[in-house]
Amino acid sequence: MSRTDPAPTAPAPNDPRLGAWRAFLLAHARLSRRLDEELRAEHGLTLPEYDALLQIAQAPDRRLRMSQLADLVVLSRSGVTRLIDRLVADGLVERSQCLSDARGAEAVLTRAGLDRMRHAAATHLRGIEAYFLSVVPERDLADLERTLRFIADRAGPGWPMPDHCAVDDAPSAAPAVGATPLVERRARESVAAG
Repeated sequence: MSRTDPAPTAPAPNDPRLGAWRAFLLAHARLSRRLDEELRAEHGLTLPEYDALLQIAQAPDRRLRMSQLADLVVLSRSGVTRLIDRLVADGLVERSQCLSDARGAEAVLTRAGLDRMRHAAATHLRGIEAYFLSVVPERDLADLERTLRFIADRAGPGWPMPDHCAVDDAPSAAPAVGATPLVERRARESVAAG
């Protein structure tokens, strides 16, 4: 006989634990809005556009399947298609057929896209430092990252990054997104901005 865990019960609307949930939603909304405003003002990029460029830049061979990109930037497939349409029109990304699977399409970062992402990285990292890292004690970052990864894993797919379409058989020097902890990823973004 197999044993199953009982279905979790929903918290009452006045459950004090919901304060953490509400604070998370508020912090995420305000931080995303602020980072978006700064990227738009200084670089003419939205936060989702910058994030897409960053995800593609960190992917092997700077190319990423559209379905993988949708998972990484938390957009629907149609939403990521519209986002990539804008980036293609701006010359920052090119569309390419997946070489290992003809059914798939990839977004490939152009040199102009890499340059634009690197210029915008300083603004983005400055915002992360000002609104996130400066208020979270360094000793708590690993626990916070672990908790948020657990929540993301529990909620569904998107982590770690699935396999990519291979351009050739040569291994890529670019590591997969999600392969390093938050602090190391921040350092990689800083190097990418170099």
